[in-house]
Amino acid sequence: MVPRKVLAPQGTETKVAAFFDVDNTLLPGEASEVRFFRSLWRRGVVGWPELRASAWWLLRQMPPLSLQPLRQRKLYLIGKPVQVIEPLGEEFCREELCPIVAADGLRILEDHRQAGHVIVLITGSLDFLIDPIASALQVDHCIAARPEQVNGLYTGQLLSPLPYGKGKRQLIQQLASKLDLDLSSCFAYGDSPGDLEILETVGHPTVVNPIRGMAGTAERNGWPVQRWR
Repeated sequence: MVPRKVLAPQGTETKVAAFFDVDNTLLPGEASEVRFFRSLWRRGVVGWPELRASAWWLLRQMPPLSLQPLRQRKLYLIGKPVQVIEPLGEEFCREELCPIVAADGLRILEDHRQAGHVIVLITGSLDFLIDPIASALQVDHCIAARPEQVNGLYTGQLLSPLPYGKGKRQLIQQLASKLDLDLSSCFAYGDSPGDLEILETVGHPTVVNPIRGMAGTAERNGWPVQRWR
């Protein structure tokens, strides 16, 4: 169990938000979209053609061994009807993702809520996969990747800005301007280099379940590290 941080109730002189990443932060372990792809595979909605297309696209991109091209394009969704995929995504989230939200993360989130902070989920995962979690947790704002649609079909593209890396910084700065947030007083929780921009932007960053060198990054910056389960 992570230590509980005692947060003072928020006064009226400033507005503070707590930004939570989702994959491997509030949802420990494997990425939500990977789990969803496996669910679609079991249902026969996707198969080897989509897997081969994604693998070929990844091999053609630079730099090698980076998953960023697959974050930017969702080849397995190309041509799929929105009215088929979105209900499957919402059902999958309610049945398989909501039950595994980290208990430690829930406690921290509730501490922020009790302190009067604005609660924000910000994730590179797809909006229809995350919205049921946001609703269940009754968060104030949910920022997620928005897949492009044309004539009721997915194109495989994501609408800009993508909530990953620099896009996360842009999106929280937009929200901060809209809500008049004091980012130097805000909190953020994330696990990977894709969260680095948001962690650097707020006054109170915490690295959760660090991966891909983030434990070292936290140590160099003097940021706390927590393990949420």
